[in-house]
Amino acid sequence: MLSHNPNKLILVVDDDAEVRYSLQRVLSAHDYQVSCAASGKEGIEMAEKEMPIVIFLDNRMDGMSGLETLQHMRDLNPRIMIILMTAYSTTQTAIEAMKFGAFDYVVKPFDTNRILNLTKNAIKAQQDFEKAGSEYTPLINIDDYKEGLVGSSQEMQEVFKVIGQLAVSDVTVLITGKSGTGKELIARCIYQHSLRSNEPFKAVNCAAIPDNLVESELFGHEKGAFTGATQQRKGKFELCDHGTIFLDEIGDMSLSTQTKILRVLQDGELQRVGGSITIKVNVRLIAATNKDIEKMVNEGLFREDLYYRLNVVRLKLPPLKDRKGDIPQLVDFMLQELVQGGKSHIKQISSEAMSVLIKYDWPGNVRELENIIHRSAVIAQGDVILPKNLPKEIFDNIKPNDSTHKELQEFATPGFKEMELIGSTPMKNNHSSPDAKSEDIMDQLYQDIRGKTDKCILQEIEREMIQRALKETRGNQVKTASILGITRSTLRKRIEQFSLKY
Repeated sequence: MLSHNPNKLILVVDDDAEVRYSLQRVLSAHDYQVSCAASGKEGIEMAEKEMPIVIFLDNRMDGMSGLETLQHMRDLNPRIMIILMTAYSTTQTAIEAMKFGAFDYVVKPFDTNRILNLTKNAIKAQQDFEKAGSEYTPLINIDDYKEGLVGSSQEMQEVFKVIGQLAVSDVTVLITGKSGTGKELIARCIYQHSLRSNEPFKAVNCAAIPDNLVESELFGHEKGAFTGATQQRKGKFELCDHGTIFLDEIGDMSLSTQTKILRVLQDGELQRVGGSITIKVNVRLIAATNKDIEKMVNEGLFREDLYYRLNVVRLKLPPLKDRKGDIPQLVDFMLQELVQGGKSHIKQISSEAMSVLIKYDWPGNVRELENIIHRSAVIAQGDVILPKNLPKEIFDNIKPNDSTHKELQEFATPGFKEMELIGSTPMKNNHSSPDAKSEDIMDQLYQDIRGKTDKCILQEIEREMIQRALKETRGNQVKTASILGITRSTLRKRIEQFSLKY
């Protein structure tokens, strides 16, 4: 049974009387209140007067086009759910419809289930917009989180405590955790609260620099040290003298470079590549890795003495799946950042969409969440992120044994079964059993066609019915369409599809 509010009005705007009649018949049969307009101008006037919750709007009409009408209607109410109807499924139509804020678009001829599901989903989306809009209050004050670290979970509170304890120390720190957990943010936070916060900070991703250039990047080089070294260059350690250097993904560093890092930590000295002069530096080192560093030490892939030099204070960041209670605050922070940066106008997320995010396990951690929020904010209509705006992969990867998995899948990929075509002749009793004569005819037709791989039984029936109706009306398409209960445009397409002659 469809869930809807019968007091909510649906407006159908189409210059084809048969389409208006068919949609009104189908929707009214499911207790929706339906009004109709025959032009874009009339539709705008009715939308302003009656404030419908859903509008089915034809794209190609005489006078004002569907896209023009859509823009006027969106100006009246940005949260109105407009479904564009078109007989021409072109790339341009799809792009333009979504560009101007349509909830969805549907290609004619359409089936009953498709229309009813679109209506249900549009009403649900509008209710979500209204609910979110009336309930919205920021979870956090973004000015309190200038460093970007958000989380009230016990796991993150323990991390913050350690950062506070490190504020008055120059001790070396090793940050471990899965990719995307925010290791660089933690490193920058340690730096900003340290005694060296007024000195330089340099971040180096060891995994992003080719092996033959890592030493030059870190320690600098002399002119002529290698091909392309046309002038002397200082490295990150030298540029960070008295400051802090952050070596991200240190587990990807070669053993030879590890040896030189160890010397800097032990003696505070380095030599540029191709140089012989020893340079004194005073640098605090913060390192990070997403690898099992102890396993690498045991396998001889990472120097044990360097490991102990780095692992003075260890900060292990929890994956997002272990602190899901932080997701609402993280999402609120991300959306506020987008709004303040002028990159989006979306400032909130529906409770259903939030439920989906919390049920997902986030293998990419906070970085993946940030990417999803940015993407969803771009494609969302209105000013609220709904479940339909989230990527399908999230729904696909929610555990099947989750009690709400089926419901969440419906948000993402509502299935539509082929049923009665909109525009078909109303039946007195849709559930009546066929009489014996009809059964005999169907049996004979089925036996004639079954097993013939070059034929589709439904198409053969449709082709035969259209051919007979054309013969009866002597080729009069208006009468033929009326007999069959379809529109003239649908009839013309079928005549062309089946190469019918009359």
